Amino acid sequence: MENSYIVASSKAWHSAEFDAIKSQEDGSWTYVASPDALLRSVNEVLGLRYIFFLHWSWHVPAEIWSRHECVCFHMTDVPYGRGGSPLQNLIVRGQKNTKLSALRMVNEIDAGPVYAKRDLSLHGRAEEIYLRAGRLSFEIIRWIIENEPLPEPQQGEIVHFKRRKPEQSELPTTGLLETLYDHIRMLDAPSYPQAFIERGGFRIEFSGAQLEGDELVAQVVIRKKPTDEETES
Repeated sequence: MENSYIVASSKAWHSAEFDAIKSQEDGSWTYVASPDALLRSVNEVLGLRYIFFLHWSWHVPAEIWSRHECVCFHMTDVPYGRGGSPLQNLIVRGQKNTKLSALRMVNEIDAGPVYAKRDLSLHGRAEEIYLRAGRLSFEIIRWIIENEPLPEPQQGEIVHFKRRKPEQSELPTTGLLETLYDHIRMLDAPSYPQAFIERGGFRIEFSGAQLEGDELVAQVVIRKKPTDEETES
């Protein structure tokens, strides 16, 4: 029986890379974008070898990761940077480069043994970085299915990141232009709360930031300020 693989992602930008690997690599490939689809596929797919999780937004039940070899990807040089919002936390800390780590999924978040690490640039808008990380993830997937490596325990000091909250997207009121530029670009991706300021009943959102000499140029969208109920949802 040929090996089967599931690729799970909550972001549509991974679909093109999935289509490529499905057409180019041996085996049966399934793409899922929701917890229900994941559970259904795990129960239906025969000869399941790996489940790869790219930018997955939901809890994975123990009945899945304990029974199947589940590989997740994290945008830090673990054990540094375990936890939420890795891209934003790295940029806030002034880092220009990081590692994309492929981990075996275990009970503790981002604590599993490591299959591979690859260099990843943090240059550009968040969307550009996520696309870059997606391409790199599929390169690692190809390497894993070819070599079937044994993951190795993480080494070094554990540093945890906290998941950022939507209100932290508000532009800082002090700092350098470079600080504002980093703040805008690290949030500039679909489905993310973009950098904003609020004036009266309006919210002013910023994207497409560019540093041009001593000026910061950005696109602006003005919306009605969301209600407390909308913010909580």
